[in-house]
Amino acid sequence: MLLTAAPQEGEVAALLALMLLADARRAARLDADGEIVPLPEQDRSRWDRGRILEGLAMLERATDAGPLGEYGVQAAIAAVHDEAASADETDWPTIVALYERLETMTGNPVVTVNRAVAVAMADGPAAGLAVLDQVADRLGASHRPDAVRAHLLEMAGDRDEAIAHYRSAARRSTSVPERRYLVMRAARLANESPTARA
Repeated sequence: MLLTAAPQEGEVAALLALMLLADARRAARLDADGEIVPLPEQDRSRWDRGRILEGLAMLERATDAGPLGEYGVQAAIAAVHDEAASADETDWPTIVALYERLETMTGNPVVTVNRAVAVAMADGPAAGLAVLDQVADRLGASHRPDAVRAHLLEMAGDRDEAIAHYRSAARRSTSVPERRYLVMRAARLANESPTARA
């Protein structure tokens, strides 16, 4: 409806592109038991290729309308994810650059938290943790810094610290499915770690 009313507005097209590209992954976000499946572990054959193509076309329309705004950059990030055949084949340096652009636009610490994950994927968990340290104290009671720190510590092989941060994030999360996911991640690591079980 907005696009019909404002066909020349690039950010309207960009918002629609973002919605299409995000919705394309909907069928793979939960497993058969209704539990969260993180993006790197999703079965990409379940992604809606038609929606992805529609989203990419809408992003191109937004790009043709002029410089991308916030929605456009978010849509571009989603497009890089959606075009990758696997998590390992994702163009992480491009995603890092797009998050840096989005940070400049917004100054939003949540964007920096997301960039920390992308940096970890591009340059290793230590680099991602260094980015996370820049903003963790700006997010108040949010569970997100602990959840991301746990993930990056797990990537780094520090199971005990990862478990502690997964548990802390679970306690602070207000989403029941997300809390359950974080508890499960901690439990799985605890089962693998003799120190954590002791």
